[in-house]
Order: sequence, then structure tokens, then C-alpha cells
Amino acid sequence: MGIYEELQARGLLAQLTDAEEIRDLINNGKATFYIGFDPTADSLHVGHFMALCLMKRLQEAGNKPIALIGGGTAMIGDPSGRTDMRSMMTKETIEHNCECFKKQMSRFIDFSEGKALMVNNADWLLDLNYVEFIRDVGACFSVNNMLRAECYKQRMEKGLSFLEFNYMIMQSYDFLELYKRYGCNMQFGGDDQWSNMLGGTDLIRRKLSKDAYAMTITLLMNSEGKKMGKTQKGAVWLDPDKTTPFEFYQYWRNVDDADVLKCLRMLTFLPLEKIDEMDGWEGSQLNEAKEILACELTSLVHGEEEAEKAKEASKALFAGGGSSENMPTVTLTEADYKDGKIDIQGVLVAAGMAASRSEARRAVEQGGVTVKGEKVTDLKTCYTKEDIAAEEFIVKKGKKSFKKILA
Repeated sequence: MGIYEELQARGLLAQLTDAEEIRDLINNGKATFYIGFDPTADSLHVGHFMALCLMKRLQEAGNKPIALIGGGTAMIGDPSGRTDMRSMMTKETIEHNCECFKKQMSRFIDFSEGKALMVNNADWLLDLNYVEFIRDVGACFSVNNMLRAECYKQRMEKGLSFLEFNYMIMQSYDFLELYKRYGCNMQFGGDDQWSNMLGGTDLIRRKLSKDAYAMTITLLMNSEGKKMGKTQKGAVWLDPDKTTPFEFYQYWRNVDDADVLKCLRMLTFLPLEKIDEMDGWEGSQLNEAKEILACELTSLVHGEEEAEKAKEASKALFAGGGSSENMPTVTLTEADYKDGKIDIQGVLVAAGMAASRSEARRAVEQGGVTVKGEKVTDLKTCYTKEDIAAEEFIVKKGKKSFKKILA
């Protein structure tokens, strides 16, 4: 099985131009491909995870990845998948976020000895002459066609700024520049990027040659990645300071039953034959599959040692075994106590398990809070420092949120 066939078998491919040419290029290690990452935060998150895994797979098959950091396009903001305009960032913030991305990507991609490139589209976008750009590149785009693109259609009712309207042209220009500078002959992106990416393929063939090797592949990446990467509290980050290795492990340990095999195929590097054997697993076996998924992905992002610690901490909480040493902890401060005591609502807020006392109150009233394994239903329940220090003070809210509280 070639890498093309493997990507198909793992359910990663959505739409392609030039399928046979793409198959030949990537199966024979002849693709120089790029995926873009807009630095809208100082960490990558699970929504980017599928792209990073794909780059790793293709590089291991002999192809050359280009990680394109959108330092230029981030000055505008991509309207795809959004109902409002992104907040504008300063140049300094964007540069800081770019540096953070570089460190995280190096865990997945081998940038040594010309095996991969990391480039920033600010290098060519920020110095463009506007009139020359519009005459040279803008003339290749039909406004009528652009307005039919899904990424723009969904924004028309609420309003689409002219700034964002330029995003498709700039993303297309990225592909042209990468083609000319580095011989980049293929682009990958999420399935909501199809229109933007086709613009780049068409631009290369218009400006250079109708027969130019400029291929476009979209993945079932953004729809699935965004679904995977969100929780009720926001994104699941790859930065351990934002999402601890344990929290990262626990996120995957608690995926829906229906998504376990999908995640194993799309995101792990386990052989497909092994994953197929899990197809009929149910009950406790399905929980084992979730543990395998969580271990594999935590190892990829944080290393085997952190994955093992997270696994042990999970056992300590849910199976009554293992060590609680690696559980996420919160140390209360003097300000958290009132007259030497803290009530259950205060504990939940101080631990970051509830955004407000009213949210904490609802959790208690709904029977979703336990302390040291005992359900707490009385809102007047209070604890002293001595109570918290006497033995392991583990607070759990719902099925997935918990902390070890230290006095």
C-alpha cells in the first residue's frame, strides 16, 4: 500500500484535483507540499493536529513538507468557518506566535538537512505594492466566482469586510510564490479551504503554464479537526502550559465511542490492520481502545514519559489504582479562605472547574460534584485548611473534570 492509498484508507482525503498525478507524486516521494498555519494564538491546538500528523506521514514517505506560517495573512484574517471578523493582532504578537509554532512543529517534522522548510508569508506579502499586486494577480480573479465560494457566502448576511475579501487572493498568491521559490507542487488544507486553494492552483496555471504541476488536495481536516479540538471550555492546546499532558490524555480518553476508531485511523501511526481488529470491540474493550488512542497521541505531542504519567494518573482517579502524583493540582491561597474556611462553590471556582459561583452552585445542585469520592449536595459545605491537608483532597465535577486540591 502506497502512502496515497493509506491516506484514503485512513479516511483523510476529501477533494482532489489531478488524482492520478497526486498519487504518482506522493507515492514516489516527489511531492514538495505545503500546509498553512495562521498564528492566531501562541500555541497550536488539536485542530492543527491532523495537519501535523499528515506532514509527518508524507515526510516519512520521502516527500518534502513546507510549513507555511501565515505572518502576512494573519494581518487580515481568514473568513472561512467564521461568522464574525477576527480581532486584529499587532505585528509583535504575530511574530511571537510564529516562534511558538516553530518549536511545536519540530516535534512532528524533521527540519534537518533540507528535509523540510518553514517559511513565513510575511516575507513576500508585507512588501507588496498594492497597485502592482491588483494589476498582476487581482486581474486573474472573478468577483462573481469569489462570491459563490462557501467561505464568503456564509458571511454575506452578517457582513464581510473588504479586508477579509482579499484573503483568497493572498492565499492563492502564497502557492504561486512557494511554487516559484521552492518548487512547491502540492497544497493540502481543510475541506473548508477548497475555494481558496483552487484559486492558487488556477493562478499558477494562468501565470506560468497550463500544464504546471500544481495540485490541490483538501482533507477531512477542518470539519473533523474543529470538532475534535473544541471542548466546552475552549481549545485543547498542544502547549503543556495551556493544556497539561494529563488534560490532553484525558481529552482523548473521553472521546465519544463513535469517534474512537476514526481518531485512531486519522491521527495515530498504528498499522491499519491493528486498528481494523478493534472494529468490533465493545464495552471494556472499547475503553481499552480509548486508552490506546490517548497514549499514542499524548506520546506524539508530549513524549512517552508524560504519556505514561498521564495514564497512571487516570488510573488513580477512575480505576482506584496507580499514583495520584501526576494529577492536575491547584494550591489554594489565603485569599481563597474566609474566616479560615472555603465553601464548595469557592473550591470549584478556585480550582478553575467553574467560571463563577453560580455555575458552581448549579453543578452541586445537579449532583455532579464529589469530594474524596463522596457526592456533595449541600451548598453550605465548607472545608478548613486542615480538612484539605489531612488526606488527598480530590474534587470531581461531572465525568471528566477533576483536580487535586492542596492547602
